[in-house]
Amino acid sequence: MEGMSVSEEVRILAFLCNWCSYAGADLAGVSRLQYPANVLDVRVMCTGTISTYFVVKAFQEGMDGVLIAGCHIGDCHYLKGNYMTAKRFQVLRDALKFLGLEEGRLRLEWVSAAEGEKYAEVIRSFSDEVQALGPSPLRKKDKTA
Repeated sequence: MEGMSVSEEVRILAFLCNWCSYAGADLAGVSRLQYPANVLDVRVMCTGTISTYFVVKAFQEGMDGVLIAGCHIGDCHYLKGNYMTAKRFQVLRDALKFLGLEEGRLRLEWVSAAEGEKYAEVIRSFSDEVQALGPSPLRKKDKTA
């Protein structure tokens, strides 16, 4: 975003399924695909294990956006983890709305291990969307400034 300094660049936390999305992110990296570096990847065994608490905590600790990426529906290593995630996602989105966060700060995507290009595109588009929203209203102010 024009006029935004590097220190004001938005921060994104990406929860990535070990079996699919994390491997897709790895493929994007080894393929040297270009995408923003403002994303912190967290590998989880399954998106079904991601608690609402962890997503809210990410925003409280300074993240401006949170991406949850897992196996395509029907391809979960744990059979129903991504179904649980899909159901939980709307509840999570409603909770964040209640906290005053815009809907665009949270995204759910299905990315397989073979979709490195898709992962890079998801990161690019999500980063642009969060950048347009600016820093999260829940972001703690830096005390060093």
